[in-house]
Amino acid sequence: MVNLETLLVLAVFGPLVGAIVAGLFGKRIGNVPSQTVTTGLLFLSCAISWYAFARHTWGGQERFVVELLPFIQIGDFMSTWSIRFDALSATMLIVVTTVSALVHLYSWGYMADDPGKPRFFAYLSLFTFAMLALVTANDFMQLFFGWEGVGLASYLLIGFWFHKATANAASIKAFVVNRVGDFGFALGIFTVFAMFGTIRFDELFPLIPSMAGKTWHFIGQDWSALNLAGFLLFVGACGKSAQFFLHTWLPDAMEGPTPVSALIHAATMVTAGVYMVCLLSPLYEHALIARDIVCITGAVTSLFAATVGLAQNDIKRVIAYSTCSQLGYMFFAAGVGAYDAAMFHLFTHAAFKALLFLGAGSVIVGMHHEQDMRGMGGLRKYMPLTFAAMTIGTIAITGLGWPGVGGFAGFYSKDAIIEAAYAAGQHNNAGMFAFWIGVIVAGLTAYYSWRLAFMTFEGSKKWAHGHAHVADDHASHAQIESHSEPDASHDDHGHGHHGVDEHHPPKESPAPILIPLFVLSVAAIAAGFVFAPYFLGEHQADYWRGAIYGIGGEGAHAAGEHHEHPPQWVVFAPLVVSVLGLLFAAWFYLVKEGLAKRLADNGGPLHSFFYNKWFFDELYDFVFVKGAKAIGDAFKWADKNLIDRLGPDGFAWSSLFSAGRLSRIQSGYVYHYAFVMLLGVAGLLTFAFWLVS
Repeated sequence: MVNLETLLVLAVFGPLVGAIVAGLFGKRIGNVPSQTVTTGLLFLSCAISWYAFARHTWGGQERFVVELLPFIQIGDFMSTWSIRFDALSATMLIVVTTVSALVHLYSWGYMADDPGKPRFFAYLSLFTFAMLALVTANDFMQLFFGWEGVGLASYLLIGFWFHKATANAASIKAFVVNRVGDFGFALGIFTVFAMFGTIRFDELFPLIPSMAGKTWHFIGQDWSALNLAGFLLFVGACGKSAQFFLHTWLPDAMEGPTPVSALIHAATMVTAGVYMVCLLSPLYEHALIARDIVCITGAVTSLFAATVGLAQNDIKRVIAYSTCSQLGYMFFAAGVGAYDAAMFHLFTHAAFKALLFLGAGSVIVGMHHEQDMRGMGGLRKYMPLTFAAMTIGTIAITGLGWPGVGGFAGFYSKDAIIEAAYAAGQHNNAGMFAFWIGVIVAGLTAYYSWRLAFMTFEGSKKWAHGHAHVADDHASHAQIESHSEPDASHDDHGHGHHGVDEHHPPKESPAPILIPLFVLSVAAIAAGFVFAPYFLGEHQADYWRGAIYGIGGEGAHAAGEHHEHPPQWVVFAPLVVSVLGLLFAAWFYLVKEGLAKRLADNGGPLHSFFYNKWFFDELYDFVFVKGAKAIGDAFKWADKNLIDRLGPDGFAWSSLFSAGRLSRIQSGYVYHYAFVMLLGVAGLLTFAFWLVS
């Protein structure tokens, strides 16, 4: 019988094999073999991951590390390529492989007309391998390899339609913004190695308490050692998980095909930062200032993204900002010490966010690649299965459920986070700040999520007369089109869109698209009540077994304080605001259809502020893009007018001027030259007499 260690090696490296086959030999073997190999290996990895997860959760499998081969060894700096198996990696294995396998299957239908399928499937598998390398790493070096690997793969996938200028710009933006975060992450790793002399997690974690309260001299200042390391590592998490200030790349990532959006937003790249903070819980439990920074940043990000989501009209961008907001929830959960709740929300969020993105892709296919919700409406009749799936996803993300009874997936994890923030807020101002933000954002999430559902599936058919775009704000027709996802046949073969109207109505998507929607719908319904006892409830200690600081391992402390019973008003607050958000959305988009359009037409500073994403893009363009250009222009002027004039041009001019003057002395008469020689001799004699005297 094959042991679990061997199976996990196959699960991690299987997607890499698929990426190599499809990427290097895809044109030779054709589309179907490339898709079959990559998809088949992903489903194999998924099956192994679920087997390993079951062994851990119900079979009593203890944690272990498989060391495969030396990675990097330079002096005392040693890294070994390993596969670490514990509660955290087991959770991430099933999240990554399940969503990725379904995205591969979904792409059979969604990318059916695209001529670049082998390349696309190779990129998907490469992305998955990098993420699996990240979540199974046993040291910072392998984690950083996977960290950069998903960054590279995201660049390739976001810019997959490289003939689109907007896709190229979006991929470069994602790459550059993440380099900023990754610089901080690398500094954090250097700091950890300088302080502890190791980057291996199993060696590092026992040493952390010895550094509590100690300072470390860095760039001429004394810093709290663990807080400095924790902050620098979190900078990397901000870039990868699109937190405030480094969030601007995430919405633009929608320029990639919809399956890419689902993969990036649900299971892989954006969750890497949350996973890293939870993995390093032994560090953050002793770096309380850094942890407060995590908490406040997550709360602010959650509020920011939710407000922006209120005013967006592109169906994928609304869901993208929803992802940004939900990541904020996960981070402020980790920031108040509720790492288990953060991981549980990561787990449930993967199900309903993948469902929403793939559902949005189904809508886009049915609408002949229309993405603007103002050109939709009334689709429930034409796409009933997609409607049902997206309704389930909407209920799940809004956290509808009755305390003490139950609900869909998001109800369990989001309410646990809000209650944890309230409990932490009894002792910490950052926790109370996060609690109130979490309650407010729950209401905003309900509003923009149901707004999306109502604008898409209910109301009048905006597409009925073939006029897709109905401007209700300051966006121009050209701006909307620039964000639309291209029909592959149009872009690569010159075929135009047929559009939808009464004669060509929307139609339900094919089976490869609907099957993943069905599976994810079941997960969005059941993931909460099935797994809540293991992540948060009575089986919690046995599930985590020390993978999260203080839960089920040696040195356990009161990390479970966030599970104390809060007041009833705290328990019911998320439900109340979620219902209010639903009612407001129904009023504006069902009862008084058209009212929201009229309000948007009138504009106003608040709508403009939210629609323009708090003007972050404009601010960054002014400060960094135009600022860098201004600095470059200044150096160019100085180079031309100062350095060149005083340097090369100046010397050339002075040489030419001197040569012109000196040339006049060359008369050609011997007695002139003899006279000059006589003056020279006289001068030398005078100098000699002066020295003697």
